[in-house]
Order: sequence, then structure tokens, then C-alpha cells
Amino acid sequence: MFIVSFPYTVLQGGYWAVFAMVLVAYICCHTGNILVDCLYDLDPLGHKVRVRSSYVDIAAAVWGPRFGARIVHCAQLIELLMTCILYVLLCGDLVQGSIPSSLAGGGGAGLGGFSLTCWILVCTAPLLACAFLTSLRRVSTLSMWCTVAHMLINAIILVYCFTKAAEWRWREVQLRIDIWTFPISLGIIVFSYTSQIFLPSLEGKLRDRTRFRCMMTWTHVAAAIFKALFSYIGFLTWGLDTMEVVTNNLPSTGLKLVVNFILVCKAMLSYPLPYYASVELLETAFFQGRPKTCFPTCFEKSESDSTSSASMFYSSSGNSRDQRHLTWWGLSLRLGLVLFTAAMAVSVPHFALLMGLIGSFTGNMLSFVWPCYFHLRLRWYAMSRLARALDVTIIVLGVVFGSFGIFYSGHALNRAFHGLPPKPTIKLHVH
Repeated sequence: MFIVSFPYTVLQGGYWAVFAMVLVAYICCHTGNILVDCLYDLDPLGHKVRVRSSYVDIAAAVWGPRFGARIVHCAQLIELLMTCILYVLLCGDLVQGSIPSSLAGGGGAGLGGFSLTCWILVCTAPLLACAFLTSLRRVSTLSMWCTVAHMLINAIILVYCFTKAAEWRWREVQLRIDIWTFPISLGIIVFSYTSQIFLPSLEGKLRDRTRFRCMMTWTHVAAAIFKALFSYIGFLTWGLDTMEVVTNNLPSTGLKLVVNFILVCKAMLSYPLPYYASVELLETAFFQGRPKTCFPTCFEKSESDSTSSASMFYSSSGNSRDQRHLTWWGLSLRLGLVLFTAAMAVSVPHFALLMGLIGSFTGNMLSFVWPCYFHLRLRWYAMSRLARALDVTIIVLGVVFGSFGIFYSGHALNRAFHGLPPKPTIKLHVH
């Protein structure tokens, strides 16, 4: 979904951003494989036995069940909620960008004087229906249509870019690293590859788990090639005029309206998965009923409750789960979570910069640092020196990328709130 901001990363990072898309893909493929490897222990005969089922279980094995589980729970929840916030913000940004300038009101307002805040709230209204989702099966159906929309959008944008091949701006791609903008690009790239949260559950549901590494390799190779080409071609088409959401660069009002409408539908179809996952994390941590958790369950009691597992998200969803009924206050909390994501989107209306900040923080921890650290702790004596050196190198890169990314993304966000560009050296011309 967030690939619509990738040409903007080339604007900020030049050829180094394109190289980073390939490098980060390799690192995330490696860390995904070793994270899944941490789910297993060796039995006395040397055979692998799956003794853990989630990222949280791995953290609990290394840091202890009290602190390890809580730390990873918090990181996952932040990552998922921030993803929801970005989807809501993207919807508002796309709708506002689709309004012709001749119909826009003054001061950056949209149609009929609507500001970005108003469009975000309008787009949030249909998302309130997500509060009624109680089955992963329904979420999967929405995600399938999201994939169809994604392929359609990418095809339309690429076809348009190739029609402008004669006007591509080759000289505007920078070779040097701009310290003020490259860390932002890096955070966006890392965020786009963050899938470690879902990998333990995905691997556990495979019919043939021995093909997991093959699946990881080919999906990351395909993602790296497509993202690099899409970003590079998109930037060549619009050059220094590339916007945070590249579809807003489309000159034709009709084409922009169609593309952005499909993207808005795609963002809304993408929203339920991270929202549902975050709801499950919250229910697992706080709403399983006393004495296991602080608060009672959000569902009405039934005979099937006694056989339900702790987390629907990390297990298969049976028919009994499809028939569960939310309590009125459980539904209220879910609706409140949707409204919370909308409020945060209104508070931080800078899509690419916010994505860079999230990627630099939770993205680096979940995708770079923690998988390698857990792997070293659990597999140290079974690893070669080269494997240890690779894991340590990735940890160092993750810490460096994260530190620089948080600082410069935060700095850019602060300047954006004051109407200034990310680079302090750029002067805005007042006409």
C-alpha cells in the first residue's frame, strides 16, 4: 500500500534509496528466516521441534515472560496502530488531492472549504464498521480485494510513467547522500518491509513448512525488484516535483480521480488487518477475564468460551469464533480505537514523514535488531562465526539506522508543523 510514497524516497535519497530497497529486502528476508528458526529447539536426536508459536514467545524465552512479552507486545501494538493511522491519513490525503484546484477553497481547503481534517473524518466513517469484525476469515476476504486493487493501481501508474519516458528527468536523481533527508527515506523503506509480526503465524499454517525459506526468498526478491523499479521510474517521471503520495502528481483530473478513488478503496480494505491484529493484542493482554487479566472479556459468555484460545490472531479461527457476540462496552472500545486512529491522523497530517519515523523506531527493532539478538541468544553455540558476524552487523546497522532515522524524521516533522521543508538549507520563496 505504501509503495505510492516510494518515488518520494528517491527524491529524498537518490540512488542510495534505490540501493537501500534491495539491501533492506535482503536483511528482512534473513531476519524473517532466523526469527522463525527461533521458534524451534533441537530434541536429543537433533530434530527440530516447534516449541514456540509467536514473536512474543521468543521474546519471553530470551527476556523472561514478564518483561519480554510486554516489550514485544508494546512494539507490535505501536506498529499496528501506526499502520492504521497511516491508512486513515492516506485516505484523507488522496481525497483532498483529487479535488481540482478550481474547486478548492482558499488556504489549502478542499471542495466546499473541506480541509484535510474534514476529509480524514469523512473517510473514517465507513471504517467504523471494522469494530464489528470478530472473524479473521472476513478480514482475509477484504485483504484479497485489497490485493486486486493494488495490482490495478500499480499497472495504471507504470503505464502512465512509460508514456512519459521521453521526458524522464535523469539528471535530477542525486548521487550524494543528504543527511537531512536520506534517514527519512530509509525509515519509509524499512517500514514497507516489516512483516516479522506475522511470520510465526504464517509459518505455522503452512502445509509444507520446509518451503518457508523458499517462499521468503522469492517474495523478497520480487518485492525488491518491483519497489526499486517503481520508485526509480516514478521519480524519473516527475523529478523534483514528486509529491509524498505520487498519485497526486497525475496531471489529468479524471485519471487522478479514478486512481485516487481506487487507492482510497484499497486503503480502506487494508485497514481491517492491522486493526483486527491490534484489537487481538489488546484483548490478549487486558480482556481475557479475571484472574488472567485486569478486565473481563469483551464478548458475551457462551459455552464455547471455555475452549477458546488466548489469541484469535495467532490461531486458526473456528466457526464458534464467527458466532461470538460483542458486549456493548466491548463494541464501544473498538469504536473508540477507530476514532483514536483518526484523531492521530488529524494530529500528524504528514504521511511520508510519519511513516519514516515509525519505520525508524518500531520497524528497525522488529525487523533488524530483535530477530538477530534473539537468534544470537538462542543459537549462539550452534552458529558459525560468519553467521554470528552477520547478525551482529545487522544489529549495529539497525541501531544506527534507527537512531539517525528517529532524529531526522522527528526534526523534519517538527519543521513540517511550522510549514518548513525537511532541509534547513532550503529557503521558501514568497510570491
